[in-house]
Amino acid sequence: MGPKGVVGLAGALIVVLLVLSSVYIIPETHRGVLLRFGELVETDIQAGIHFKTPVIDQVREFDIRVLTMDLPSRQYLTVEKKPLDVDSYIAWKIKDVDQFYRSTGGDEYRAQSLLLSRVDNGLRDEFGVRTMHEVVSGQRDELMHTLRDRVNETSVQEFGIEVLDVRVKAIELPGQVSDNVYRRMATEREKLAQEFRSRGKELAEGIRADADRQRTVILAEAFAQSEQTRGEGDGQAAKIYADAYGSNAEFYSFYRSLQAYEKTFANKDDLMVIDSESDFMKFLKDPQGAR
Repeated sequence: MGPKGVVGLAGALIVVLLVLSSVYIIPETHRGVLLRFGELVETDIQAGIHFKTPVIDQVREFDIRVLTMDLPSRQYLTVEKKPLDVDSYIAWKIKDVDQFYRSTGGDEYRAQSLLLSRVDNGLRDEFGVRTMHEVVSGQRDELMHTLRDRVNETSVQEFGIEVLDVRVKAIELPGQVSDNVYRRMATEREKLAQEFRSRGKELAEGIRADADRQRTVILAEAFAQSEQTRGEGDGQAAKIYADAYGSNAEFYSFYRSLQAYEKTFANKDDLMVIDSESDFMKFLKDPQGAR
């Protein structure tokens, strides 16, 4: 290849490089700004193919998708001066590319630092006017919405950043405070349990005393009723015996003697000494009972 060919090839290569350096592409998820000698000349460049002046122009791209940032755990005081360890995060995105670049220089870490400062101060203020119960459960959602609106209002104006959400992930008591709270809770529960035990013991004693009284009354009434029934039975038995004896005295005397003989001679080893002329022996000597 001759000198002219080399020069031509070099010229073509330079042209290609100039064309390539003058064309840039902004992705769909990004927006851009154009700088000329470090000065901002065009902002909010939309997605697509664009042109710039080679060498003297510079393009910066910024992600406009929703970004999240976890905040470091911080300690805040409630209105009761009780410390709480709080973990939270922020969901945000770039809304105004021009304002974002002017306020942060296009540095995402600087933007996060500015947001962190705003949210930290907001959380401190919101926790400082609420009780522990309110920040844990009672007004937690209201606290988050109020803080989000408050931070978003200033961040859009000052940094071109829209704060979509500020959310508390966890609220915990500091270690030493937790131990004290747990001990106090245990003491209170033990005191309450002791009160329940004392009340239960008192009720048990009352129930037991009432049961013993009712038992005594029932036994006394049952004994009186049994004695009355036994007396009536004995009276009826005596009347029956008397009627039976009166209806046939000889047979009744003979029957009673047989019962006496059965009981007396039940054991063969027993020895009895008695006069043979005794009335007890009259039916043994004579079935008619005559002497």
